[in-house]
Amino acid sequence: MALRVTFVAAAGSSTVLSERFEDSRPLDQAGWSEVQRVAHELLPLAAADLRYCSPAPRSRATGEGLGYAPLVQLALRDCDMGRWRGLTLGEAMAREPEAVDAWLTDPGSTPHGGESLLDFIGRVGGWLDTRPAEDHCRVVAVAEPSVIRAALVYALKAPPATYWNIDVRSLSTISVAGRPGRWSLRLDSVPAQPLRA
Repeated sequence: MALRVTFVAAAGSSTVLSERFEDSRPLDQAGWSEVQRVAHELLPLAAADLRYCSPAPRSRATGEGLGYAPLVQLALRDCDMGRWRGLTLGEAMAREPEAVDAWLTDPGSTPHGGESLLDFIGRVGGWLDTRPAEDHCRVVAVAEPSVIRAALVYALKAPPATYWNIDVRSLSTISVAGRPGRWSLRLDSVPAQPLRA
């Protein structure tokens, strides 16, 4: 059985430096412009057998804007950041520097009162492992970059610290192929786009 899951990173709603934990803001005009610019390149993914998205507003809007009509999957939600929800990393660091340091160095820690990195990776990986494994089934999932990083760490059975070394750009795609417990990384093309600060 060969299953292929292609992840599409949601369009950005801000610059990288102003991204917020569990960002619930809708796509801004720049995000919509990104979707329109690459829609022709990503439209073929609409032919996937199954189309999903995370419940985040920008993931849902990206999926709809690309013509996927995706089904929302709660397991693809961003990491539960507890009391840091809505803050930028800089804001959390200014308020609780020791707690942020603990969170960045210990994947089992939950200083924010939410979900640990280990639990987040396990939740996303559990979703991946429960996809229908029919012959040559193609799945597309639009999600936040953090969710895609978690899926890649899980699929590659990489150490949790690897999560911090994966850079996922908005509207980039990457696929994993295989079956539950045995995934391989498949690098796809990334649409040309200007760099955002």
